[in-house]
Parts: sequence; C-alpha cells; structure tokens
Amino acid sequence: MAQNKTFYSIIKKVIMSLTGLFLISFLVVHMSGNLLLFKDDGGAAFNAYAKFMSTNPIIGIMEYGLAAGFLFHIVDGFILWVQNRRARPVKYAVQKASPASSFASRNMGISGSILLIFLVIHLKNFFVEHRVLGNETPMYDLVAQAFSNPYYSAMYVAAMVGLGMHLAHGFSSAFQTLGLRHKSYFWLIRAVGLIFSIAVPAGFASMPIYFLFQ
Repeated sequence: MAQNKTFYSIIKKVIMSLTGLFLISFLVVHMSGNLLLFKDDGGAAFNAYAKFMSTNPIIGIMEYGLAAGFLFHIVDGFILWVQNRRARPVKYAVQKASPASSFASRNMGISGSILLIFLVIHLKNFFVEHRVLGNETPMYDLVAQAFSNPYYSAMYVAAMVGLGMHLAHGFSSAFQTLGLRHKSYFWLIRAVGLIFSIAVPAGFASMPIYFLFQ
C-alpha cells in the first residue's frame, strides 16, 4: 500500500511537471503573438493574428490539448496542495521555514489560485466574448477597451506578479522532478528559469500599461 501511494505520488508530480512545461511553451507562443499589439498599424497585424488563431482548424485541434493541459495542471496541483496540507497539519504561520525553501515555493498554492481566478476572468472577457458569444468587435478593439479600464489593468498586472512567483519555483522544479538536476547544468536551468519568470510576466504586464497610458 505504501509503495502504491509513493508510485501515485511520483506520477502526479511528473504530470504536474510535464503539463507545467507544456504551459510554459504556450506562454512563449501567446506572448509572441500578443506583442503585435505594439505594432503601430491600428491593430491590423494583431487582428490578422487573432483571426488566424480562431479559424485555423489545426489551431482549433491544438486548443483541446491546451485546455486538457490546463485542466490536468489545475486539478493535479490542487490534489498535491491538499496532500501537502494534510502532511503538515501545523500551519506555516507557526512553522519555521526551511532554509532550502523559497517564498515562491512555499506559496505555490496562493500564486496558482491567483492565476486560476485570472484565467477565468481573462477567458470570459476575450475567448467567451469573441468565440462563444460571437462578438464581432475586432479583437484589437476588445483588448484596447479592456486595458483602458484601470481596474482591469491593475488586476492583470497583479496576476502577472503571481505568474512570476509561480514560474520562479515551477520552472526549475519541473526539470528537477523529471530527473534533470545534475550539478553541472542545473545552475543553468535555474538561471534560465529566473530570467523567464521575470521577462515573460513583465512582457505581458507591459501590454495593459501601454494601453492605459498611451
């Protein structure tokens, strides 16, 4: 029984790592497309990109994989969080933090919850509005309208801070779980993870700031 629990615990962590790395690759692609928002062409390039992403049948199939990746990552993350809480019944507030742990690693549940709330709001404002409800307003205009709202922009930037926290631990942790932790190169993985956890959230956060103050 103990061996089975250990096996399933390892499987859950591997799934968490693989789905995390998959979603990290999605962040790169998503931000690359969103950078077209900065092109000074009245939104033409971004609207063309948004139309391609919403009408291409191959992208449509890949979206199911993306949705599955998010679902597995969220559910698996919640299960692991519950298990960790049960394994540590004494609240962190009265525990001495491990010297080896970081603020980001101790608060993955919080940053993950922030990102889940943001994801629901973000999908409602763009995916549901455009793809489900059939709003024919050009996507560039929808983005501009949303980011012209200081409350939404502030929420967006705050969520990107949460994303940075999540990536700060999750990036290197995913590779470590998969066994890629040799001291000869793991320092490089940690360095890349740190840069990624700053650069990508900052790139996303720059978009509402751009529209809010342009």
